[in-house]
Amino acid sequence: MSTRANYFKSLGSDIPASIVVFLVALPLCLGVALASNAPPFSGIIAGIAGGVVVGLMSKSHLSVSGPAAGLTAIVAAAIALVPSYEVFLVAVVLAGVLQLILGIAKLGIIGDYVPNSVIKGMLAAIGLILILNQVPHLLGDDSHFMSDEGVIPEKGNIFQNFFSAFGNINSTALIIGGVCLAFSFIWEKIIAGKKGFIRLVPAPLLVVIIAISGNYFFTQASPEQALSGNHLVNLAVASSPSEFFSLFTMPDWSFILNKDVLVTAVTLALVASLESLLSIEAVDDLDPYQRVTPTNRELKAQGVGNIVSGMFGGLPVTSVIVRSSANVNSGAKTKASTIMHGLLLLLCVAFIPGILNLIPNAALAAILIFTGYKLAKPVLFVSFYKKGWDQFLPFVITIIAILATDLLKGVIIGIGVGLFFAFRSNFRKAVFVVNDDDRYLIRLRKDVSFLNKAIIKKKLEQVPPGANVVIDAFRADYIDRDVIETIEDFMISAPLKNITVELIKSNMVDQGFDEKLTSNGAPLIRSHSKGIEHAKS
Repeated sequence: MSTRANYFKSLGSDIPASIVVFLVALPLCLGVALASNAPPFSGIIAGIAGGVVVGLMSKSHLSVSGPAAGLTAIVAAAIALVPSYEVFLVAVVLAGVLQLILGIAKLGIIGDYVPNSVIKGMLAAIGLILILNQVPHLLGDDSHFMSDEGVIPEKGNIFQNFFSAFGNINSTALIIGGVCLAFSFIWEKIIAGKKGFIRLVPAPLLVVIIAISGNYFFTQASPEQALSGNHLVNLAVASSPSEFFSLFTMPDWSFILNKDVLVTAVTLALVASLESLLSIEAVDDLDPYQRVTPTNRELKAQGVGNIVSGMFGGLPVTSVIVRSSANVNSGAKTKASTIMHGLLLLLCVAFIPGILNLIPNAALAAILIFTGYKLAKPVLFVSFYKKGWDQFLPFVITIIAILATDLLKGVIIGIGVGLFFAFRSNFRKAVFVVNDDDRYLIRLRKDVSFLNKAIIKKKLEQVPPGANVVIDAFRADYIDRDVIETIEDFMISAPLKNITVELIKSNMVDQGFDEKLTSNGAPLIRSHSKGIEHAKS
């Protein structure tokens, strides 16, 4: 069956999913723009470019791209550094060009080296950040912007905002948001195991309808309690096509060789590329069909997306976890959902911004809290605890590091912890020693590096005179030259202590042992046609 046929066959799942992603993306696009000290509409432009342009170019089936909160600190600092926002757009376009180059150079392989425990920790951390960031909006405290990855220091710490919100509760927002959140959990139970049309109805759409209806009820019954102002979505409403197109901004190319612009472009390209690769790894892990995204193609797609976004006044884009996970959880099957969510953003801000401005922020917060819960379910923590400390600690430390710093720094810390445990595991398994009276077995396995030299030397020095020693190197894929010399020195001195040495090695891998070594006239190592040789001194 052709790819086009697959897209049409999956529309029944992709259309409802695109509505869900659109409802999740809308406040986040605006929130990231506000956090970046950029024009609010720039976030919408980036969302459209991420959905339509990256969606068309990428070979990821479920990833959704758009403006990311992980870049807010960089973007805000860059906008303050350059002469104008139009100059900053030049850096966004150049960053896209650099990402194209990275993709052509096949550097997308970097994402393959991130441990699964770190990726899961990243997802869980983002889920917790979503909950912490959105609870204030659920309570009616809309003094801080909406975000999917954290809050930059200038806007407040997520924990401070979380606790301070309980002192600024708006009862109407709490009622509407509480009903919407409860409905999200109940609706999931209702459709569980069901088939047919009911599964095609997106819960967030029903949540929005409930919220608008609820606020309309308060407007009629008690106008002073109804939500208004910053408690509702706030999009610019254009009265004419020319006014709508005036919301788009063009880059100022006269600053293309400006030093600050070039440094910003390189920074954006590197950080956005790494964040996208990490997100792609996470989304592929969430994909129920376990499809694998070509990472080099993804870098190229992100590059084109940033070029288009920057050309029309948008913020830089990356693949983003929250929108992507909402896409997966809503049952999307192909990238048609991603593309349609971008088109919905464009059509709605162009034709019905007034209707969108009726949506209470508390309703959108309920949608995001529910998404966050699905990313950070308690069962996930229990599952990693059962896998052992070498999996649980990188998972938990990644979460803590992201919550304490930001997404990029937290993941780097998590990778460092993961590498430590991987190295520790390999180090411990590389050398196996057991003894029974005067018989010793020293088995070398996997990769035996110079870091194993100390323990091997120590164990050999502990062998008493008259003992029988078997050094089994058959299972080793690699033995460092320092380790070989340590073993050879022991074999040379063994006859002086009346120690019998037996070496087992494979001819399939050249271990570099000296074939001329002898003890009492008997060869210790000799080539063998079967690949294994036993020689006793």
